Amino acid sequence: MPLVIVIGSILLLVVLIVKFKMQTFPALLLISFLVGALLKIPLVKLPGIVVGGMVEQLVELVVIIGCGSMLGKIVADAGGSYVIADYLSQKFGKRWMQLAVVLASAIIGFALFFEVGLVVLLPIIFEIAKELRVPLAKLALPMGATLNTMHGLLPPHPAPTALAEIVGADLGDVILMGIIVAIPTMLVAGPVWNAVLEHFFPKIYRQETTLHGFDAEEALPEYHHLPSFSLSVVTTLMPVLIIGVLTLMWQLLRLPAQVEKALKFVANPNVALIFSLLFAIYAMGIRQGRTWKKIGRSLFKGLKQVAFVVFLTGAGGSFKAVLEQGGIAAYISELFQGISLSPLLAGWLIAALMHMCLGSSTVAAMTSASLVGPLIIQTNANPVLVVLAIGAGSIFGDNVTDAGFWMVKEYFNFSIKETFLAWSTTTSMIAFAGLGTIWLLDFCGV
Repeated sequence: MPLVIVIGSILLLVVLIVKFKMQTFPALLLISFLVGALLKIPLVKLPGIVVGGMVEQLVELVVIIGCGSMLGKIVADAGGSYVIADYLSQKFGKRWMQLAVVLASAIIGFALFFEVGLVVLLPIIFEIAKELRVPLAKLALPMGATLNTMHGLLPPHPAPTALAEIVGADLGDVILMGIIVAIPTMLVAGPVWNAVLEHFFPKIYRQETTLHGFDAEEALPEYHHLPSFSLSVVTTLMPVLIIGVLTLMWQLLRLPAQVEKALKFVANPNVALIFSLLFAIYAMGIRQGRTWKKIGRSLFKGLKQVAFVVFLTGAGGSFKAVLEQGGIAAYISELFQGISLSPLLAGWLIAALMHMCLGSSTVAAMTSASLVGPLIIQTNANPVLVVLAIGAGSIFGDNVTDAGFWMVKEYFNFSIKETFLAWSTTTSMIAFAGLGTIWLLDFCGV
């Protein structure tokens, strides 16, 4: 009966979003109250559980989401994103352009959410495709696959950061192992799968003379006093550099206790993002001669563009809290125990199903983590690999319930059918390639 309630509520959520065009945030809150009531949570306690779940989720993520977005926007507005993409494309040439796009997208994807990275990079990708006379989809699909992989697998993005917190995995280990998993995943789901799609669905790969979804003045901004490539890369990667390097230092070196405490403080994702943002304000703002007014405008736009992400993340926390308080987590954990699934596969499957139904990688990942948590303890599974498996599953089967699906359709000038053929299959390949790599690491005893 509990599973019937959950499945029915997910179907109702899909109907509300797709059929009645309700926004995901209020739809999730409505479903959270409905599920709570059906799971016989006392009505007097239900509002507190819904609000408490939202607060508990956001208290860990709001600084990361806000600072990460502001950092990405200030780099983009200073021309740093353009410099990275342009430099790599010139170095690699037409033959290796897809690889250059993957590298540029991976670098930029460290700091930018998928939707933001898509908007930042696509005008540049369009100009490169037009100059080299190659189909836009040939470069845009690997770019989208890379951005989505980074968003789903690597902190400081919301889902993997929240997952590490929920399952008790070390964030530095998630970053290091996530990079190892992301590299083959991006290559398989990007250039390799792109070649398969081009062979079987060549009509998708056509020359585009205009970039859909952008205003003319927005398509390719005129940058002046562009920052250097090295400074752009360092600024974009600063959060990962701080967390990753300091994590390695305290894990590999014998340091005094006070020094180790100081390193762990600075390597905290919230602190690292704040320091990184301050560095970006100097490197991409003051150092480039930008006025404080322009810097402030970039910071404001960075916050504004992720407001929906913050609310959606909070609503996902509400839904998760209701499932936990209603006993669903324990019920499904016991169910998966009975069919002898490993936490890696269980987490991947639950996240994949949730993403297909809810359309939010973050919500799917957080819900899956709460459900497989007991399995991690019972089976002594590696929590870092579980985090990455859930992250990979949360990307599976992007469809009409996800805003990214519609963005790709509009910007890539695809029909609905073409978007399913090209984008839904690409996100599924990300999930499969990620799971395969994680299984290989688990088999090798990593």
